[in-house]
Amino acid sequence: MTQIQAKSIKKLKSTRIIGHVSSKETGPTVVYFAGIHGNEPSGVEALDQVFKQLKASELQVTGSVFGIKGNLPALLEKKRFLEHDLNRIWTRSGIDKIEQKSKPERSVEENELSELHQLISDIFATHAPPYYFIDFHTTSSPTLPFITINDALINREFARLFPVPIILGIEEYLEGPLLNYINEKGYVSLGFESGQHFTEEAVKNSVSFIWLAMIYCGVLTKEQVPDYKKYHDQLNLAAKGNNIFYEIIHRRRITESDDFKMLPGFRSFEKLEKGITMANHNGEQITAYKDTIVFMPLYQAQGEEGFFLIRKIPGWILSFSAFLRKIKFDSFLALLPGVSWSNGTRDKLMVNLKVAMFFNKPFFHLLGYRNRMVDETHLILNNRERTAKNEMYKDAFWFNK
Repeated sequence: MTQIQAKSIKKLKSTRIIGHVSSKETGPTVVYFAGIHGNEPSGVEALDQVFKQLKASELQVTGSVFGIKGNLPALLEKKRFLEHDLNRIWTRSGIDKIEQKSKPERSVEENELSELHQLISDIFATHAPPYYFIDFHTTSSPTLPFITINDALINREFARLFPVPIILGIEEYLEGPLLNYINEKGYVSLGFESGQHFTEEAVKNSVSFIWLAMIYCGVLTKEQVPDYKKYHDQLNLAAKGNNIFYEIIHRRRITESDDFKMLPGFRSFEKLEKGITMANHNGEQITAYKDTIVFMPLYQAQGEEGFFLIRKIPGWILSFSAFLRKIKFDSFLALLPGVSWSNGTRDKLMVNLKVAMFFNKPFFHLLGYRNRMVDETHLILNNRERTAKNEMYKDAFWFNK
Protein backbone atom coordinates (compact mmCIF):
# COMPACT_ATOMS: atom_id res chain seq x y z
CA MET A 1 0.00 0.00 0.00
CA THR A 2 1.33 3.41 -0.91
CA GLN A 3 0.59 6.89 0.39
CA ILE A 4 -0.46 9.71 -1.92
CA GLN A 5 2.30 12.23 -2.43
CA ALA A 6 0.16 15.33 -3.03
CA LYS A 7 1.48 18.06 -0.75
CA SER A 8 -1.85 19.15 0.67
CA ILE A 9 -2.73 15.57 1.57
CA LYS A 10 0.62 14.88 3.23
CA LYS A 11 0.27 18.08 5.23
CA LEU A 12 -3.15 17.06 6.50
CA LYS A 13 -2.30 13.43 7.18
CA SER A 14 -2.23 13.76 10.97
CA THR A 15 -5.46 15.78 11.30
CA ARG A 16 -7.83 15.82 8.35
CA ILE A 17 -7.22 12.40 6.86
CA ILE A 18 -8.33 9.49 9.02
CA GLY A 19 -6.76 6.97 6.67
CA HIS A 20 -5.70 6.34 3.09
CA VAL A 21 -4.76 3.16 1.27
CA SER A 22 -4.04 2.62 -2.40
CA SER A 23 -2.44 0.16 -4.79
CA LYS A 24 -0.26 0.37 -7.86
CA GLU A 25 -3.05 -1.33 -9.75
CA THR A 26 -5.52 1.14 -11.26
CA GLY A 27 -8.99 0.93 -9.78
CA PRO A 28 -11.83 2.98 -8.30
CA THR A 29 -11.26 5.90 -5.95
CA VAL A 30 -13.54 5.82 -2.90
CA VAL A 31 -13.78 8.88 -0.66
CA TYR A 32 -15.53 8.69 2.73
CA PHE A 33 -16.41 11.89 4.60
CA ALA A 34 -17.37 11.96 8.28
CA GLY A 35 -17.90 14.70 10.83
CA ILE A 36 -19.12 17.35 8.39
CA HIS A 37 -21.35 18.12 11.35
CA GLY A 38 -19.31 18.25 14.54
CA ASN A 39 -21.94 16.63 16.74
CA GLU A 40 -21.94 13.53 14.51
CA PRO A 41 -18.66 11.70 15.26
CA SER A 42 -19.88 8.13 14.67
CA GLY A 43 -18.58 8.04 11.11
CA VAL A 44 -15.17 9.31 12.23
CA GLU A 45 -14.91 6.55 14.83
CA ALA A 46 -16.06 3.91 12.34
CA LEU A 47 -13.55 4.99 9.70
CA ASP A 48 -10.78 4.97 12.28
CA GLN A 49 -11.69 1.39 13.21
CA VAL A 50 -11.81 0.22 9.59
CA PHE A 51 -8.51 1.79 8.55
CA LYS A 52 -6.81 0.22 11.57
CA GLN A 53 -8.22 -3.14 10.48
CA LEU A 54 -7.03 -2.56 6.91
CA LYS A 55 -3.53 -1.76 8.14
CA ALA A 56 -3.40 -4.75 10.49
CA SER A 57 -4.71 -7.21 7.91
CA GLU A 58 -2.59 -5.90 5.02
CA LEU A 59 -5.52 -6.38 2.67
CA GLN A 60 -4.57 -5.37 -0.85
CA VAL A 61 -7.08 -2.94 -2.33
CA THR A 62 -7.56 -2.27 -6.03
CA GLY A 63 -7.55 1.50 -6.44
CA SER A 64 -7.66 3.99 -3.57
CA VAL A 65 -9.69 4.63 -0.42
CA PHE A 66 -9.75 7.84 1.65
CA GLY A 67 -11.33 8.56 5.02
CA ILE A 68 -11.65 12.32 5.60
CA LYS A 69 -12.78 14.33 8.62
CA GLY A 70 -15.09 17.26 7.94
CA ASN A 71 -15.47 20.09 10.43
CA LEU A 72 -12.45 19.73 12.71
CA PRO A 73 -13.15 22.67 15.08
CA ALA A 74 -16.82 21.68 15.47
CA LEU A 75 -15.84 18.05 16.15
CA LEU A 76 -13.64 19.25 19.01
CA GLU A 77 -16.55 21.25 20.45
CA LYS A 78 -19.09 18.47 19.70
CA LYS A 79 -21.32 21.06 18.01
CA ARG A 80 -23.06 20.82 14.65
CA PHE A 81 -21.16 23.94 13.56
CA LEU A 82 -19.53 27.00 15.09
CA GLU A 83 -20.48 29.86 12.73
CA HIS A 84 -22.09 28.37 9.61
CA ASP A 85 -23.42 24.93 8.75
CA LEU A 86 -20.56 23.39 6.73
CA ASN A 87 -23.08 21.20 4.91
CA ARG A 88 -25.04 24.19 3.58
CA ILE A 89 -22.35 26.31 1.88
CA TRP A 90 -21.18 24.11 -1.02
CA THR A 91 -22.66 26.18 -3.86
CA ARG A 92 -20.69 27.22 -6.93
CA SER A 93 -21.06 30.92 -6.21
CA GLY A 94 -20.41 30.39 -2.50
CA ILE A 95 -17.20 28.45 -3.08
CA ASP A 96 -15.92 31.12 -5.49
CA LYS A 97 -16.55 33.87 -2.94
CA ILE A 98 -14.88 31.90 -0.15
CA GLU A 99 -11.79 31.16 -2.25
CA GLN A 100 -11.43 34.88 -3.05
CA LYS A 101 -11.19 35.73 0.66
CA SER A 102 -7.99 35.59 2.65
CA LYS A 103 -7.85 33.07 5.49
CA PRO A 104 -8.34 35.69 8.26
CA GLU A 105 -11.43 37.01 6.45
CA ARG A 106 -13.15 33.63 6.42
CA SER A 107 -15.39 32.12 9.05
CA VAL A 108 -14.43 28.86 10.75
CA GLU A 109 -16.54 26.80 8.36
CA GLU A 110 -15.38 28.76 5.31
CA ASN A 111 -11.79 27.79 6.16
CA GLU A 112 -12.89 24.18 6.56
CA LEU A 113 -14.60 24.27 3.16
CA SER A 114 -11.52 25.77 1.50
CA GLU A 115 -9.30 23.03 2.90
CA LEU A 116 -11.72 20.26 1.93
CA HIS A 117 -12.24 21.74 -1.52
CA GLN A 118 -8.50 21.75 -2.17
CA LEU A 119 -8.21 18.18 -0.91
CA ILE A 120 -11.01 16.98 -3.20
CA SER A 121 -9.39 18.78 -6.14
CA ASP A 122 -6.06 17.07 -5.39
CA ILE A 123 -7.73 13.67 -5.28
CA PHE A 124 -9.29 14.28 -8.69
CA ALA A 125 -5.90 15.37 -10.04
CA THR A 126 -3.90 12.43 -8.68
CA HIS A 127 -6.27 9.45 -8.54
CA ALA A 128 -8.11 7.55 -11.23
CA PRO A 129 -11.86 7.22 -11.83
CA PRO A 130 -14.44 5.90 -11.32
CA TYR A 131 -15.05 8.04 -8.24
CA TYR A 132 -17.37 7.22 -5.35
CA PHE A 133 -18.20 9.67 -2.55
CA ILE A 134 -19.96 8.70 0.69
CA ASP A 135 -20.81 11.14 3.47
CA PHE A 136 -21.59 9.76 6.96
CA HIS A 137 -24.14 11.38 9.26
CA THR A 138 -26.36 10.63 12.26
CA THR A 139 -29.68 12.11 13.42
CA SER A 140 -30.90 13.67 16.67
CA SER A 141 -33.86 11.26 16.88
CA PRO A 142 -34.00 7.46 16.85
CA THR A 143 -34.02 6.13 13.29
CA LEU A 144 -33.48 3.20 11.00
CA PRO A 145 -30.21 3.57 9.09
CA PHE A 146 -30.92 5.05 5.66
CA ILE A 147 -29.39 6.45 2.48
CA THR A 148 -30.04 9.87 0.94
CA ILE A 149 -29.24 10.48 -2.71
CA ASN A 150 -29.65 13.10 -5.38
CA ASP A 151 -31.93 11.40 -7.88
CA ALA A 152 -29.66 10.29 -10.72
CA LEU A 153 -30.02 6.71 -11.97
CA ILE A 154 -26.40 5.82 -11.17
CA ASN A 155 -27.01 6.88 -7.57
CA ARG A 156 -30.22 4.83 -7.46
CA GLU A 157 -28.58 1.68 -8.82
CA PHE A 158 -25.60 1.88 -6.48
CA ALA A 159 -27.77 2.66 -3.44
CA ARG A 160 -30.02 -0.37 -4.15
CA LEU A 161 -27.14 -2.66 -3.17
CA PHE A 162 -27.47 -1.75 0.51
CA PRO A 163 -30.26 -3.29 2.65
CA VAL A 164 -31.57 0.02 4.00
CA PRO A 165 -34.26 2.57 3.03
CA ILE A 166 -33.37 5.11 0.32
CA ILE A 167 -34.63 8.70 0.41
CA LEU A 168 -35.01 10.74 -2.79
CA GLY A 169 -35.53 14.45 -3.14
CA ILE A 170 -33.71 15.94 -0.18
CA GLU A 171 -31.66 18.17 -2.53
CA GLU A 172 -34.86 20.00 -3.40
CA TYR A 173 -35.10 21.31 0.16
CA LEU A 174 -31.46 21.87 1.16
CA GLU A 175 -29.17 24.57 -0.20
CA GLY A 176 -25.46 23.80 -0.45
CA PRO A 177 -24.82 20.26 0.89
CA LEU A 178 -21.40 18.79 0.10
CA LEU A 179 -22.93 15.98 -1.96
CA ASN A 180 -24.79 18.46 -4.18
CA TYR A 181 -21.38 19.83 -5.16
CA ILE A 182 -20.19 16.31 -5.99
CA ASN A 183 -23.38 15.46 -7.88
CA GLU A 184 -23.05 18.54 -10.03
CA LYS A 185 -19.81 16.99 -11.26
CA GLY A 186 -21.71 13.82 -12.20
CA TYR A 187 -20.14 11.29 -9.82
CA VAL A 188 -21.79 8.58 -7.72
CA SER A 189 -22.35 9.96 -4.25
CA LEU A 190 -24.63 9.16 -1.36
CA GLY A 191 -25.21 10.10 2.25
CA PHE A 192 -25.51 7.41 4.89
CA GLU A 193 -27.33 8.21 8.13
CA SER A 194 -26.26 5.41 10.44
CA GLY A 195 -28.48 6.03 13.48
CA GLN A 196 -28.88 8.41 16.41
CA HIS A 197 -26.04 10.66 17.58
CA PHE A 198 -23.43 9.15 19.91
CA THR A 199 -24.85 5.62 19.91
CA GLU A 200 -22.83 2.44 19.55
CA GLU A 201 -25.26 1.12 16.95
CA ALA A 202 -24.54 4.14 14.72
CA VAL A 203 -20.84 3.25 14.80
CA LYS A 204 -21.53 -0.44 14.07
CA ASN A 205 -23.82 0.46 11.17
CA SER A 206 -21.18 2.82 9.75
CA VAL A 207 -18.47 0.15 10.00
CA SER A 208 -20.71 -2.30 8.14
CA PHE A 209 -21.52 0.26 5.48
CA ILE A 210 -17.84 1.11 4.92
CA TRP A 211 -16.91 -2.54 4.27
CA LEU A 212 -19.91 -3.17 2.02
CA ALA A 213 -19.21 -0.01 0.03
CA MET A 214 -15.59 -1.02 -0.59
CA ILE A 215 -16.84 -4.34 -1.96
CA TYR A 216 -19.58 -2.80 -4.11
CA CYS A 217 -17.22 -0.13 -5.44
CA GLY A 218 -14.73 -2.82 -6.47
CA VAL A 219 -11.72 -1.95 -4.33
CA LEU A 220 -12.15 -5.23 -2.39
CA THR A 221 -13.85 -8.53 -3.21
CA LYS A 222 -16.29 -10.49 -1.06
CA GLU A 223 -13.66 -13.18 -0.74
CA GLN A 224 -11.28 -10.70 0.90
CA VAL A 225 -13.89 -9.80 3.54
CA PRO A 226 -14.90 -12.96 5.45
CA ASP A 227 -17.38 -10.94 7.54
CA TYR A 228 -19.28 -9.69 4.48
CA LYS A 229 -22.48 -11.50 5.47
CA LYS A 230 -22.21 -10.24 9.05
CA TYR A 231 -21.97 -6.64 7.82
CA HIS A 232 -24.88 -7.09 5.42
CA ASP A 233 -26.99 -8.71 8.14
CA GLN A 234 -26.10 -5.93 10.60
CA LEU A 235 -27.61 -3.29 8.31
CA ASN A 236 -30.57 -5.43 7.32
CA LEU A 237 -31.39 -6.06 10.98
CA ALA A 238 -30.92 -2.41 11.98
CA ALA A 239 -33.19 -1.34 9.10
CA LYS A 240 -35.76 -4.00 10.09
CA GLY A 241 -35.75 -5.37 6.55
CA ASN A 242 -36.84 -2.02 5.10
CA ASN A 243 -35.15 -1.27 1.77
CA ILE A 244 -37.99 0.81 0.32
CA PHE A 245 -37.55 3.99 -1.75
CA TYR A 246 -39.16 7.08 -0.22
CA GLU A 247 -39.64 10.64 -1.43
CA ILE A 248 -39.66 13.80 0.68
CA ILE A 249 -42.94 15.68 0.30
CA HIS A 250 -42.68 18.36 3.01
CA ARG A 251 -40.11 20.19 5.11
CA ARG A 252 -40.80 22.22 8.24
CA ARG A 253 -38.25 24.99 7.83
CA ILE A 254 -37.01 26.87 10.91
CA THR A 255 -34.55 29.70 11.53
CA GLU A 256 -32.21 30.57 14.39
CA SER A 257 -34.70 33.10 15.75
CA ASP A 258 -37.62 30.64 15.76
CA ASP A 259 -38.95 28.97 18.89
CA PHE A 260 -39.33 25.37 17.73
CA LYS A 261 -39.87 22.32 19.90
CA MET A 262 -40.60 18.86 18.59
CA LEU A 263 -42.89 16.91 20.87
CA PRO A 264 -41.04 13.97 22.46
CA GLY A 265 -41.17 10.42 21.21
CA PHE A 266 -41.17 10.76 17.42
CA ARG A 267 -38.74 8.74 15.32
CA SER A 268 -37.92 8.61 11.61
CA PHE A 269 -40.12 6.34 9.46
CA GLU A 270 -42.92 6.39 12.05
CA LYS A 271 -46.41 6.44 10.53
CA LEU A 272 -48.60 9.31 11.72
CA GLU A 273 -52.35 9.79 11.55
CA LYS A 274 -53.83 13.01 10.22
CA GLY A 275 -54.32 15.62 12.96
CA ILE A 276 -51.70 14.35 15.42
CA THR A 277 -49.80 17.20 17.08
CA MET A 278 -46.11 17.01 16.21
CA ALA A 279 -44.44 20.21 17.37
CA ASN A 280 -44.80 23.76 18.65
CA HIS A 281 -43.44 26.44 16.32
CA ASN A 282 -43.49 30.06 17.47
CA GLY A 283 -46.49 29.36 19.68
CA GLU A 284 -48.42 27.46 17.00
CA GLN A 285 -49.26 23.79 17.32
CA ILE A 286 -48.13 21.91 14.21
CA THR A 287 -50.24 18.91 13.26
CA ALA A 288 -49.96 16.29 10.51
CA TYR A 289 -52.10 17.57 7.61
CA LYS A 290 -52.66 14.02 6.31
CA ASP A 291 -51.82 10.40 7.14
CA THR A 292 -48.08 10.46 6.60
CA ILE A 293 -44.59 9.32 7.65
CA VAL A 294 -42.30 11.52 9.74
CA PHE A 295 -38.62 11.81 8.87
CA MET A 296 -35.70 13.29 10.82
CA PRO A 297 -37.62 15.09 13.61
CA LEU A 298 -35.29 17.61 15.27
CA TYR A 299 -34.22 17.06 18.88
CA GLN A 300 -31.18 19.34 19.03
CA ALA A 301 -30.53 23.07 19.30
CA GLN A 302 -28.95 23.63 15.88
CA GLY A 303 -30.59 22.89 12.56
CA GLU A 304 -32.74 24.43 9.83
CA GLU A 305 -35.30 21.63 9.47
CA GLY A 306 -37.81 20.88 12.23
CA PHE A 307 -38.90 17.69 10.48
CA PHE A 308 -39.64 16.24 7.07
CA LEU A 309 -42.59 14.17 5.83
CA ILE A 310 -42.04 11.35 3.35
CA ARG A 311 -44.04 8.83 1.31
CA LYS A 312 -43.22 5.48 -0.28
CA ILE A 313 -42.48 5.39 -4.02
CA PRO A 314 -44.12 2.46 -5.87
CA GLY A 315 -41.71 0.26 -7.83
CA TRP A 316 -43.51 0.88 -11.13
CA ILE A 317 -42.96 4.62 -10.73
CA LEU A 318 -39.21 4.07 -10.35
CA SER A 319 -39.14 1.82 -13.44
CA PHE A 320 -41.22 4.22 -15.53
CA SER A 321 -39.02 7.11 -14.42
CA ALA A 322 -35.86 5.21 -15.46
CA PHE A 323 -37.38 4.46 -18.88
CA LEU A 324 -38.29 8.11 -19.52
CA ARG A 325 -34.82 9.24 -18.57
CA LYS A 326 -33.05 6.68 -20.72
CA ILE A 327 -34.96 7.81 -23.82
CA LYS A 328 -34.35 11.46 -22.78
CA PHE A 329 -38.04 12.25 -22.89
CA ASP A 330 -37.35 15.65 -21.36
CA SER A 331 -35.88 16.76 -24.70
CA PHE A 332 -39.45 17.12 -25.96
CA LEU A 333 -40.28 19.54 -23.15
CA ALA A 334 -37.92 22.14 -24.60
CA LEU A 335 -40.09 22.21 -27.75
CA LEU A 336 -43.07 23.52 -25.78
CA PRO A 337 -43.87 27.24 -25.67
CA GLY A 338 -42.45 28.81 -22.54
CA VAL A 339 -39.89 26.03 -21.94
CA SER A 340 -36.22 26.25 -22.91
CA TRP A 341 -32.78 25.08 -21.86
CA SER A 342 -31.20 27.62 -19.54
CA ASN A 343 -27.61 26.72 -20.43
CA GLY A 344 -25.51 25.03 -23.09
CA THR A 345 -25.03 21.80 -21.14
CA ARG A 346 -28.79 21.18 -21.09
CA ASP A 347 -28.90 20.21 -17.42
CA LYS A 348 -31.32 23.01 -16.47
CA LEU A 349 -34.75 23.85 -17.85
CA MET A 350 -36.26 27.32 -17.68
CA VAL A 351 -40.03 27.07 -17.45
CA ASN A 352 -42.47 29.98 -17.63
CA LEU A 353 -44.76 29.89 -14.60
CA LYS A 354 -47.83 30.09 -16.86
CA VAL A 355 -46.70 26.84 -18.52
CA ALA A 356 -45.55 25.21 -15.26
CA MET A 357 -49.08 25.36 -13.85
CA PHE A 358 -50.05 22.60 -16.30
CA PHE A 359 -47.44 20.19 -14.85
CA ASN A 360 -47.43 18.93 -11.29
CA LYS A 361 -44.32 18.43 -9.19
CA PRO A 362 -44.16 14.61 -9.50
CA PHE A 363 -44.10 14.94 -13.31
CA PHE A 364 -40.80 16.80 -13.17
CA HIS A 365 -39.51 14.32 -10.59
CA LEU A 366 -40.11 11.44 -13.01
CA LEU A 367 -37.68 13.06 -15.43
CA GLY A 368 -35.06 13.78 -12.79
CA TYR A 369 -35.72 17.48 -12.26
CA ARG A 370 -35.50 18.87 -8.74
CA ASN A 371 -34.11 21.75 -6.70
CA ARG A 372 -36.29 24.47 -8.16
CA MET A 373 -35.21 28.07 -7.98
CA VAL A 374 -38.16 30.42 -8.51
CA ASP A 375 -38.08 34.04 -9.70
CA GLU A 376 -41.05 36.22 -10.56
CA THR A 377 -41.77 34.63 -13.93
CA HIS A 378 -39.87 31.34 -14.26
CA LEU A 379 -38.81 28.09 -12.63
CA ILE A 380 -35.26 26.85 -13.05
CA LEU A 381 -35.19 23.06 -12.85
CA ASN A 382 -31.93 21.13 -12.34
CA ASN A 383 -31.49 17.65 -13.80
CA ARG A 384 -28.83 15.32 -12.38
CA GLU A 385 -29.32 12.85 -15.24
CA ARG A 386 -27.84 15.26 -17.76
CA THR A 387 -24.62 15.69 -15.79
CA ALA A 388 -24.24 12.08 -14.56
CA LYS A 389 -21.05 10.47 -15.86
CA ASN A 390 -22.71 7.15 -16.75
CA GLU A 391 -19.89 6.11 -19.07
CA MET A 392 -17.46 6.17 -16.14
CA TYR A 393 -19.42 3.42 -14.34
CA LYS A 394 -20.50 1.25 -17.29
CA ASP A 395 -18.14 -1.60 -16.32
CA ALA A 396 -19.38 -1.76 -12.71
CA PHE A 397 -21.34 -4.94 -11.94
CA TRP A 398 -24.25 -2.90 -10.55
CA PHE A 399 -24.60 -0.63 -13.59
CA ASN A 400 -27.96 -1.14 -15.26
CA LYS A 401 -27.00 -1.55 -18.89
